[in-house]
Amino acid sequence: MTAKPRKPWRVILTGPDVRAESEHTSEAKAYALIRAALGADSPADTAKVMQWEGGRWWHFETVTADEIPEEPS
Repeated sequence: MTAKPRKPWRVILTGPDVRAESEHTSEAKAYALIRAALGADSPADTAKVMQWEGGRWWHFETVTADEIPEEPS
């Protein structure tokens, strides 16, 4: 069995001109990145959240830019 990674949360950001991955130590940190990365004027439009569990990466959730609330002006 493969050992649990030190950062068991992974975010994969995608969009027309972007594909980036980032690993995190907690779910909260992963979602903080998603809120920042899918904000206004971002080239990314989708974030796929993966979680390490049971010896493999599992798809946890997909978040799109239209699900992120806009910041108050």
